[in-house]
Amino acid sequence: MGAKTFFSKSEQQQIVDAIAVAEKNTSGEIRIHLDDTCKGDVLDAAAHRFNQLKMYKTELRNGVLFYLSVNDHQFAIIGDKGINEKVPEGFWDSVRDTVITNFKQKQFALGLIKGIEMAGEKLKQYFPYQSNDKNELSNEISFR
Repeated sequence: MGAKTFFSKSEQQQIVDAIAVAEKNTSGEIRIHLDDTCKGDVLDAAAHRFNQLKMYKTELRNGVLFYLSVNDHQFAIIGDKGINEKVPEGFWDSVRDTVITNFKQKQFALGLIKGIEMAGEKLKQYFPYQSNDKNELSNEISFR
């Protein structure tokens, strides 16, 4: 199965909608990226995609990437410097664990949506929505 067909069109829309809802209350940015395979360490692959997607270019350095390598069953979350300096230690681990718990039940879209909601709450707490906020990064799922 390839990354582009991993989620149905309906599931993709549910995920994109969850990102839009989460970002409605924050200046933070959330993206989802799916690769077919991951060569090497999943965190390194996620960091590479984070840079390729130019997620470090947000004004407050508060981007969050959910990275999934579908054929290797690898998953990682990467937060930029601004958000990583704010969230409590172990926060990303708890998000990852929530997502993976759902993945193990074959609820892949739901797992990501729950993770997006958790990240969105922390982004809202530390980077609340400002009236001049603009969507700095696409909400669409990216694939490779």
